[in-house]
Amino acid sequence: MISLFESSRERAERSLPLFPLRTVLFPGGVLPIKIFEQRYIDMAKRCFQDGSAFGVCLLTGGEEVAASGVQQQFAAIGTVARIVHWDMPQLGILHIGAEGDGRFRVASHRVERDGLVVGSVVPLAPEPTVTLAPDYAPLAALLELIAGRVGPQNFPQRTAYDDASWVGYRLAELLPLPLHIKQTMLEVSEAQVRLKVLRQFLLDQGLL
Repeated sequence: MISLFESSRERAERSLPLFPLRTVLFPGGVLPIKIFEQRYIDMAKRCFQDGSAFGVCLLTGGEEVAASGVQQQFAAIGTVARIVHWDMPQLGILHIGAEGDGRFRVASHRVERDGLVVGSVVPLAPEPTVTLAPDYAPLAALLELIAGRVGPQNFPQRTAYDDASWVGYRLAELLPLPLHIKQTMLEVSEAQVRLKVLRQFLLDQGLL
């Protein structure tokens, strides 16, 4: 299975089913989703069958559940999601666990007859690996504390507390930030800028 983001060749537009949600998925993050709408159950089945992915975008207008005549509005920058496990506790309800891959920008989109949104997306280059600076070590320590409290089911199995991007992504998804701030943290392409903003937030809240 080839990741949407593994190639260093020209980043051309490609088709990706989109799942607008009132949450922000970050690269490397985990996201449990309860699915009961048929359009998304069908989408998940296709992902199971061919190992493909879907995109998660922050819902900015409309509702997560389809409403007749109401169009969904969503952020243009999202994250590719890959299903890592699933369960169907009862007929018609699907529980999946998704893992964030790389980011993308939605160039355009269309709505299928069943209501599924399909985007023409452009992959965004991953952030370069940058070692966490000593000044931000308290953020990594706080993140370890938070990880112990949220439990392994809500935290990535692979950890990288010395990686500036990874630490920033994890704090941005776990801290009680407004959704528009979380989206901004996703759209920022420099780990040091993200960490600086998060550290200031923590200082303002008296958490550092």
